[in-house]
Amino acid sequence: MTERVSHRNPWLVLTGFLGLVAVVAVVGGLAATSAKDVYARLEQPPWAPPPSVFGPVWTVLYVAIAVAGWCYWRTDGETRGFAAYGIGLLFNLLWTPLFFEGGAAKAALADIVLLDAVVVVTIVLFARRSKLAAALLVPYLAWILYATALNTAIVVLN
Repeated sequence: MTERVSHRNPWLVLTGFLGLVAVVAVVGGLAATSAKDVYARLEQPPWAPPPSVFGPVWTVLYVAIAVAGWCYWRTDGETRGFAAYGIGLLFNLLWTPLFFEGGAAKAALADIVLLDAVVVVTIVLFARRSKLAAALLVPYLAWILYATALNTAIVVLN
């Protein structure tokens, strides 16, 4: 697909996508103030990453998520794609408070399984208009599938 002609400044729109995703990241970060302690107290599988990995990985993923949304927007993306994108951001936002602050690892597991499905749908919808937008979400999907396995293991072990 070709990029659409818009009267909106594309760099301003990119800033909007970055801001939207940053809100998700900041709210998650605020909800994870005790994450390091909670994570350390949990029985974990041997393949669980150290807490220091999460910040850098999520920083890269959040930028990619924002750029993916912007790339999709540049192709005059359909409402269904944006709806899936937004629902995915909501499920992403909910996981951290459920898992770390709510002590609800099972509810967090249900949330992340839904997130997995929504991200797959988003990739499929984005791919119809922008292969780049879809490709930018693939590392995110890989990471949340890994996080789903980790969440599952923690539920089983605890």
